[in-house]
Amino acid sequence: MMVPLTCQALSNVPPLRNYFLEEDNYKNIKRPPGDIMFLLVQRFGELMRKLWNPRNFKAHVSPHEMLQAVVLCSKKTFQITKQGDGVDFLSWFLNALHSALGGTKKKKKTIVTDVFQGSMRIFTKKLPHPDLPAEEKEQLLHNDEYQETMVESTFMYLTLDLPTAPLYKDEKEQLIIPQVPLFNILAKFNGITEKEYKTYKENFLKRFQLTKLPPYLIFCIKRFTKNNFFVEKNPTIVNFPITNVDLREYLSEEVQAVHKNTTYDLIANIVHDGKPSEGSYRIHVLHHGTGKWYELQDLQVTDILPQMITLSEAYIQIWKRRDDETNQQGA
Repeated sequence: MMVPLTCQALSNVPPLRNYFLEEDNYKNIKRPPGDIMFLLVQRFGELMRKLWNPRNFKAHVSPHEMLQAVVLCSKKTFQITKQGDGVDFLSWFLNALHSALGGTKKKKKTIVTDVFQGSMRIFTKKLPHPDLPAEEKEQLLHNDEYQETMVESTFMYLTLDLPTAPLYKDEKEQLIIPQVPLFNILAKFNGITEKEYKTYKENFLKRFQLTKLPPYLIFCIKRFTKNNFFVEKNPTIVNFPITNVDLREYLSEEVQAVHKNTTYDLIANIVHDGKPSEGSYRIHVLHHGTGKWYELQDLQVTDILPQMITLSEAYIQIWKRRDDETNQQGA
């Protein structure tokens, strides 16, 4: 199930884990009367203390109370009996934790935003309707509403789009799984690549440029496309190095000058196997003390070679920024 694996991935982020291990960090946060959302904070803290208790009586930990809090606080959007979407849950959970800890959209920060929040510039340009005659399109492009606008926006994770998988294959291609390098799909954030977005009535061109990189960066690889009838999954494998991914080129020039550290190492990798509706999840986590990788699925824990991680259908990844030269893999 997705919820325990997401909590497992987040428990592998030391500053977040350490904050929740100490109940004193958040027990005095004032919440409005009748606010149930603080239950998420309490249950997540309890789960962290169980997971990281050196004197644990049992070798495994039940996340049942945490799951019940998720069902209650999400008003049953996420349920114990159903396999929910991982990115939907992660987005809801991080925002719910931030807000329950007293954080706000603009000013008030929390441990969640300190760890995961970055910022970007979003450039948007409205496009004339494709069916209009060429002359009319040309004229419209001079109007104010068709000029490019720019907004600064924060993010908790970056969505990486996969190239469309081929629909029809001949017999030779049946066995070939499409692959794409990580840097190809990261090009969305280089400030140059334009992507078309369609709404019900209008079309827009957007481009994105990063302006602040967080200490821990989450990538969500967009494997699922929902339409009116069913959910489709893109099985494309993303080829990525698990250490030393430098994101400097995705920052604007003036930001590059002040951003000293832009290199990241992978610390958690959630994988989705199988079909969209009945598939299963597993997770790879880095053991910070030894530098070894482990694969977790339900109650099974096995060690895994780093090169095997890159062959999986990665779905959600957490990367840790190197903040000095000694902060290498396994440090």
